[in-house]
Formats: sequence, structure tokens, C-alpha cells
Amino acid sequence: MSSGQQMPPWLQEQIMKLQQAQQNLQSIMAQKQQLEMEQIESDRALEELKKVADSDPVYKHAGSLLIKSTKAVLIAELEEKKELANTRVTVLAKQEARIKESIKEQEIKINEMMHSGQKPPS
Repeated sequence: MSSGQQMPPWLQEQIMKLQQAQQNLQSIMAQKQQLEMEQIESDRALEELKKVADSDPVYKHAGSLLIKSTKAVLIAELEEKKELANTRVTVLAKQEARIKESIKEQEIKINEMMHSGQKPPS
């Protein structure tokens, strides 16, 4: 297409769909990264907590407060949190793979449409 030509509406629509998919991919990748950081923090907390004697006082954050708890309860909570984050990371990784494949297909479709100059089949 020459720079003087206006992009056909059907091509604009395909490009907008591609951009939306790319934004979705960025969002999923950011969520996944956040969850992976939570997993690392949980691992570190578990490591430290396991070093503490069972009789030692331990505390957890509850908003801006520290609440006294027990080592066993905190270990159980951290392991549950870690497991939940792991499940969510797995789901997000699958979504990420699907969106990447979709983006690749959309890019191929757009390139084919631009080179043929034809409207896609409905």
C-alpha cells in the first residue's frame, strides 16, 4: 500500500484485533510475573519460618498490623498460598501460549491480506 492510500476498514479491524490481543498478552505476562514473585516471597518466608523453633512466637501481616500466630498455621497458610499461585501461573501460562499462537495467526492473516489486497472471507 502506498502512503497516500487509506487503509481499508476490514484491515483496520484486523489490526485492532491484533493490538488488543497484544495488550491481553502483556496483561497476562504481568500477572504471571507478579504471581511468580509471590511464589519466591512465599519460598523465602517458608525457609525462614522452618528455622524458627516451634515454641518461638511468630507473627503475620494483616494489613498494617502484625498478628501473633503459630509456626504450623503460618506454614500451612504459606504452602496453600504458594500452591494457589502455582495453579494460577499454570493457567496463565496456557493462556499466554494460546494468545501468542493467535497473534502469530493474526499477523500471518494481516500480511496475506495486505499483499493480496483482498478482503478476508466472511
